[in-house]
Amino acid sequence: MLHHLEIYVSNLKKSTEFWEWFLTKLGYHQFQKWDQGISWKYQSTYLVFVQAKEEFLSAPYHRCRVGLNHLAFQAQSRKQVDELALEIKERGMTILYSERYPYAGGQNHYALYFEDPDRIKVEVVAPTEEAG
Repeated sequence: MLHHLEIYVSNLKKSTEFWEWFLTKLGYHQFQKWDQGISWKYQSTYLVFVQAKEEFLSAPYHRCRVGLNHLAFQAQSRKQVDELALEIKERGMTILYSERYPYAGGQNHYALYFEDPDRIKVEVVAPTEEAG
C-alpha cells in the first residue's frame, strides 16, 4: 500500500486549484495545509503538493526525463471518466490522445489522460470489470 506521494510544484496556487476540484471528485478530502503546501487524503493514502523553491524552478518538469511519468487514478465508472473529460474540456484544458479517447491505452483500457499545471500527466481509469 502506498502511504503518500509528495510532488514539488512550480505554482502552489495554480496546482491547488487544479488538484482540489479533481481529487474531490474522486473522493479525496483536504488533509493538511500550510504556507508552502497542501495535501489530500483518500482512505490511508495521501498526496502532497509543495511549492518548489525559486532556485529549483529553472528546470521545468518533463515526464520523459528520469522520474515520475504519470499518476493514474481509479474512477468509479466509465460515466465518471466521461464526466471528468467533459469538465476538463469546459475548463479549457487539453485531453491528451483525444483522437483515441477513451481507448488511448488499448481496446480494453477505458481511460482519460490530461495534464496538471506543471504538465504532469494524469490518467483516470474506469474499473476493469466495465472495460472491454
